[in-house]
Amino acid sequence: MRSLRVLIADDESIRLLSLGEQLAGLGHQVVAEATQGDEAVLLAEKHLPDLAILDIKMPVMDGIEAAERITAARPIPIILLTAYNETQLVERAARANISAYLMKPVAEEDLHPAIALALARFREFESLRREVADLRDALDARKVVEKAKGILMRRLDLSEEDAFKRLQKQSQDTNRRLAEVAEAIVLADKMF
Repeated sequence: MRSLRVLIADDESIRLLSLGEQLAGLGHQVVAEATQGDEAVLLAEKHLPDLAILDIKMPVMDGIEAAERITAARPIPIILLTAYNETQLVERAARANISAYLMKPVAEEDLHPAIALALARFREFESLRREVADLRDALDARKVVEKAKGILMRRLDLSEEDAFKRLQKQSQDTNRRLAEVAEAIVLADKMF
C-alpha cells in the first residue's frame, strides 16, 4: 500500500497522538489533526488528504456530518472511529457512504486492514459513480438524438431511419459527436 496523506479527528488529544503514531508506523503521513467535526471539514479543504479517520462523537459537528461535508466537497475514503455500537449511528454512517468503521481503542493490527478496506470500497464507489454518470450522459445524449430525429422527420418528411442516417452523416462530415449535432438541430428548431 502506498503512503497516504491522512486527516485525523478525535476530541481526545491522547487518541489523536496514538492514532498519529500508529499511522506513521504504517508509513502514512498525518497532514492535519482536528478535535471537532467542523474543524475537520476546514482542514480537509485546506490539506486535501487521501483519507480521513474521524471519531463519530465530537463537539460542534459529529464525525458523520463532517464526513458528509468532506465528501460533498471532494470525495475521499473515510473511516469512522467509535466507542459506541448504536444502530442509529451505524445506519447514518451507511447512508453517508463511510468506507470503514473501527471500534475504539484502535489497535495497529486493525488499522492496516481497515485502511485497505476503505481504499477498496472507495475505488468501487468511485467506479460506480463514474459508471452512473456515463450512463446518465448516454441517456441524455439519446434523448436529444431522438428529439433531433423527430424534428428532421417532421421538417423534411423523412423516415426515422433516414433522419438518423442524416444525423450520422452530419456528425461524420463535421467531425462532431452525434449528440452535439443533435443539440444544434434542437436549438435551431427552437429559434424558428
